[in-house]
Formats: sequence, structure tokens, C-alpha cells
Amino acid sequence: MSDTGSAAGPGTGSAGGFPYRLIATDLDGTLLRSDDTISSRTREALAAATAAGAAHIVVTGRAVPWTRHILDDLGYDGLAVCGQGAQVYHAGEHRLLTSVTLDRQLAGVALAKIEAETGPLYLAASRDGLEGDVLVGPGYAVGGHLPAVPFTDASDLWSAPLNKIYIQHPTLSDDELAEAARQVAGGFVTVVMAGAGVVELLPLGLSKATGLSLAARRLGLKAADTIAFGDMPNDVPMFGWAARGVAMANAHEELKAVADEVTSSNDEDGIAVVLERLSL
Repeated sequence: MSDTGSAAGPGTGSAGGFPYRLIATDLDGTLLRSDDTISSRTREALAAATAAGAAHIVVTGRAVPWTRHILDDLGYDGLAVCGQGAQVYHAGEHRLLTSVTLDRQLAGVALAKIEAETGPLYLAASRDGLEGDVLVGPGYAVGGHLPAVPFTDASDLWSAPLNKIYIQHPTLSDDELAEAARQVAGGFVTVVMAGAGVVELLPLGLSKATGLSLAARRLGLKAADTIAFGDMPNDVPMFGWAARGVAMANAHEELKAVADEVTSSNDEDGIAVVLERLSL
């Protein structure tokens, strides 16, 4: 997926009739299959679209340290929006271009309000920077084999700048926890549900759309040029920003409700299905 970050020049249309100049794809549950790989069909469809003049930007909830190895393995050297929009990362140069951090005082207030409503939470946090650790507290379950650093002293959570805080609850579902958190702490932080077991507290007002708009501007592209693919409620703002939003068949119902179309699942080449059709 080399050169997927390059775009057609300002004022030029895509060759071959491809109707969008920017393709924004979520990573987990969207671009990646369940085994964390990308199918050859999807690779080829993206390569054809970028050869026709479109740019491809990965837009993921993962912070850079949890994303970089995937992009390297894919040979991806364009821009990536990471950390739910907090970070714009140049994969080819291994360089962080922009980064937004969480106000730790507001986050502390938000956590206190949520726990007053729900009872004790299991916590994790993503530290800022290219090498930022993910700190994981007692009881918090990290999916897959992602690297994390355990902590037991709550003060460790606040000792360095953070991009986000992850919360889990022993009995509430992800949707129930996210809704409860929004109700009591939505004026202090942005709350998103980004996947199974992944409810996050972000800087107020931050979303994938924030980071995507910044990345697109660097390429001279706009919302009207963009088709976006996703699978979770954290992709809703990105769909609202882009000209067209495509939900995967495996997507959360909240995202399907605002999508312009629903394609096949991430395990059934859903992105390729749409790109191939648009390339005809």
C-alpha cells in the first residue's frame, strides 16, 4: 500500500471516473479482517483507487504506539489519524504531526462523576507521544496481544500527558456504560464506544472527524471529496463529515443508522466491494 497518502493535485479529478479523491478507512473491524490482516482483494482495490488519483487515510481509535506496527507491516507510508482524532501521524516518516492531549483535571472530575453514578470502574490510559505507553489498572481487560504496562497506584495514571482514558465496568454493557458516562460527564469529556470492551474518555469536542479534517487539509482535500468506511459508534462523526459514509455489515446499529450504505463485512472484503463498484 505504498504511496497511499498521495493525492491528486488541487483542482484535478480522479482518473478512470473514480468519484472520490479521499478514502478514509477505520482499521479494526473495517480495513482489518478478524485475524488482523488485509485481504489481497482489498489491497488491490485500494491500490487501484490510489492509482486513479485518490488518497487513502487510515482513521483509527488506536493511538500511534498501537497502530504503527500494523502500518509498517502493511507498507503503508501515508498519513494516519490515530487516537480517535487526537493524532495525525506520518507513517512513512514515523513522525507525529499533530497531537491533542486530555485535560487531566477535567478527566479526573469526569471519572469521579461517572463512578458516583455507576460504582467503581476498571481503568486504562494512553500516554501521549510516539512511544506513549498504555497503562492498565487492576481488572481492565486488554483485547488481543497489545502491549500494556500495569499500574496499581492511581497517581501513576496522571503522571504524564494522556490522549485518552479507557473505562470498563464489571456488569454494565459497553453501550450502557457509554450512555451513563455521557449523561453525567459529557460536559467535561467526549465519551465514545469504539469496540467491544472499549469505552473511552477523550478531550472535549474531539472526534475522528477532527483529525480527519486536519489530515485532509494537509493533502488539499475536503469533506466533499471523501468516502469513509467504519464499523463502530466512534465513526459516526467521521460519517457526518464525509460526503459518503459506508458501514460494514458487522457494524454497530448506531453507525448503520447514519450510513449512506451498508457493505459486506470486514471478513468479506466490504471495502473492496464498494471501491470496485465505484471504479467501474
